[in-house]
Amino acid sequence: MDKKWYGLLWEYGRSYWRFGAALGLFAAIFAAVFFLYGVPAEAAVYAAALCALAGALLLAAHFVRFLHRRRERMAALENLPVWGGPLPEADSPGQDLFRQMAGKMRREYAGLANAQQAERRELMDWFTAWVHQIKTPIAVMQMTLQGEDTPEHRAMETELFRVRQYAQMALNYLRLDEGASDLVLRDCPLDGIIRQAVRKYAPLFVQKRLYLRYDSTDVTVLTDEKWLSFIIEQLLDNAVKYTSAGGVRITVTDGQVLRIEDTGIGIARSDLPRIFEKGYTGYNGRTDKTATGLGLYLCRRAADLLQNRLWALSEPGRGSVFCLDLHRDKLEVE
Repeated sequence: MDKKWYGLLWEYGRSYWRFGAALGLFAAIFAAVFFLYGVPAEAAVYAAALCALAGALLLAAHFVRFLHRRRERMAALENLPVWGGPLPEADSPGQDLFRQMAGKMRREYAGLANAQQAERRELMDWFTAWVHQIKTPIAVMQMTLQGEDTPEHRAMETELFRVRQYAQMALNYLRLDEGASDLVLRDCPLDGIIRQAVRKYAPLFVQKRLYLRYDSTDVTVLTDEKWLSFIIEQLLDNAVKYTSAGGVRITVTDGQVLRIEDTGIGIARSDLPRIFEKGYTGYNGRTDKTATGLGLYLCRRAADLLQNRLWALSEPGRGSVFCLDLHRDKLEVE
């Protein structure tokens, strides 16, 4: 944190006041000796002036060195624990011990961080393989259920669809921690992404006899197609889950704000500020015992990753509107 000049002077004086006090004591001793031995005042004043000048120059040089060392230490502090350069030099044996302690802690932290990353990569590899393997028995069960068109079979198909979605959600939960390294930003036609999500959830709309209205768009957005698809699918899943009559409408405004509006049960006013918190289910979640409070949380995480604003408007009993701002200022290359 940058300080004003007087703050730096105060910090410097507080750090080295003992040296100033010692110099003052020495000056007082010399003055007393000169006085007792009757040294001419002119000689004493001349010697004091020379000492004061030399002291001021040394003090200025020491203050500049103090500022330089302070900047080094502040840089190391602000960039912990990723500071990769050498630690600032010590000014005293005591500081050298702290420097050695900091170096040892940094090496131990680096070792723990590397071990944790290795464990995480192993977990990601295992879970990715598991998600791909679980899709095979799910596909077999779906093919088996398609042999007969009965209400029971359609209900089972819906549950299998949700199992597959929950498995993919768990994988995305792990991938979100990869951050920007998992992003592939490019210009994508928004219409194709929306239609893909709509086709995926169409069976659920048919089963619950809900309408789905989508006003097509020709907007192109700079985004990661995979993560934007994930957000839209999760919002559609929520809309279908909490809508028993009516349906869902999807629109894109002139300002590139994607709106997913349903006619469902809505969200209580007290719950609305917290619906994107991890694990928060609110009143609707207490009614629906299967709610996990993760869907909207992951949507917000993915939206933050894409640097898109996500918010909701709702009234209990009158449905909800989820809005995702996809607008980005044009980047100019100089």
